[in-house]
Amino acid sequence: MAHLRSRRRTALTVPLGLALAASVGFMPGSATAAPDDSPAPVSAQAAQDAPVFAYVVNTRTDRKTIASVKREIARAGGTVVVTHEKIGVIVVHSANPEFGERIRDVRGVQSAGATHTSPLKAAGTTDDGPAKLLGKAAAKSLKQQAAPGDEPMEADQWDLRAIGADKAAKINPGSKKVTVAVIDTGIDDTHPDLAPNFSAAQSASCVGGKADTSAGAWRPASKDSYHGTHVAGEIAAARNGVGVAGVAPGVKVAGIKVADPIDELFYPENVVCAFVFAAEHSVEITNNSYYVDPWLYNCKDDPDQKAILDAVNRAQLYAQKKGTLNLASAGNSNHDLDSDAIVDASSPNDSTPVSRTIDPHECLDVPTQLPGVVTVSATGVKDLKSIYSSYGKGVVDIAAPGGDKFQIPADTPSKNGRILSTMPGGEYGWLQGTSMASPHAAGVAALIKSTHPEAGPAELQRLLKKQADRIDCPSAYDPDGDGDIDAVCQSGGKHKNGFYGSGLVDALDAVKKK
Repeated sequence: MAHLRSRRRTALTVPLGLALAASVGFMPGSATAAPDDSPAPVSAQAAQDAPVFAYVVNTRTDRKTIASVKREIARAGGTVVVTHEKIGVIVVHSANPEFGERIRDVRGVQSAGATHTSPLKAAGTTDDGPAKLLGKAAAKSLKQQAAPGDEPMEADQWDLRAIGADKAAKINPGSKKVTVAVIDTGIDDTHPDLAPNFSAAQSASCVGGKADTSAGAWRPASKDSYHGTHVAGEIAAARNGVGVAGVAPGVKVAGIKVADPIDELFYPENVVCAFVFAAEHSVEITNNSYYVDPWLYNCKDDPDQKAILDAVNRAQLYAQKKGTLNLASAGNSNHDLDSDAIVDASSPNDSTPVSRTIDPHECLDVPTQLPGVVTVSATGVKDLKSIYSSYGKGVVDIAAPGGDKFQIPADTPSKNGRILSTMPGGEYGWLQGTSMASPHAAGVAALIKSTHPEAGPAELQRLLKKQADRIDCPSAYDPDGDGDIDAVCQSGGKHKNGFYGSGLVDALDAVKKK
């Protein structure tokens, strides 16, 4: 399954075919290095049969270095897929099992590593998790209960009321000059609640690491790939008398698809492409409700994981430099990202996971823990941290509604504590997760940008935190009521803590220019 923030289990293991690490020894039929360090001749059949892996090669950004490195890539048995010259990231495919080791020794290469632990095009399985679609009878009932001026299903959107988004829309629904790009599984732009605000000119598919802007390339592979469409609706579902409303119903939303159609995973080369594309297409805000596969945490002392960290960070920093604010979900593992040790039992998720204990200060959740990225934790209707939401003093920047089945709203027809939003095929459904929290914060950031069009990424982040509603650490955290303390909230000072950062986003304050 795609490792999206709304659907991640603490220890999910999904076998996705043969586990072949890029650092394994020579295999029969694979390219081998000759004594003079030039590639040995390989038969056409052997080359065709050898498993192919994907890599990122990170270099200095001058053209001379990039040209030199590309020549060495060819000598080492690699094929360049795309070169992101402005950030010095080259995406490569190679059947040479020693490609990573060889290319790391090349002058001008600063890091390089495999982005998958199984060969490209490995057979996979998908599991899109516990989505609950809104049935026709329930939809009809909600429409009948809608208050005058509200969207037909808005009575069930407790999350909008929790952050004042319903009131904010009457003052300023957001500017059409502001675009939020959803880096995700794709968006069904034909959905009646999304079509009015969709920006095709700022949308693409980045699957495979290279942007495809052909018509509809950004759409999900199937109705089962609903995650991106749900996220998009939370941000910018139009107030048009149909279905639900988004936090910022007047802004534009774009889709940048990065989920692999075979296994639904978000590989590094796809995410690098997405950040670069957003940066170069005047996107003001990106929402990132996922972690970069195949590693839940990327450790700096592993050459492959270090290269992934380096490549994605270069891309998201480039986007920031071009004026884009990046927001990301904190994760659904209830991990303390400021602790000394975390057990990761789900990585790598494209082959056979191996349990390992990591230091979250040295092994980072990407893009969540990258510099300048706004990290968002999830809350339920009671403004209490959602039971699944990861947290951490100095890591979480802001909190937003993500839903929680243990926090049940009393004032909604469905009494459902999850988040209701758009689904492919014109449908609607409930999900919960930090995947749902991040788009709420992205929507509020879009409202701030609409009110303060001159504000850059750093200023937007400052205003997002400044206008948040402070929430103190709970004295004891036991949301499921089983008598066990499920997490400990550490105070980070007068105005921030490990559960909520600077507090709960406030859409109403966002549209009041100060």
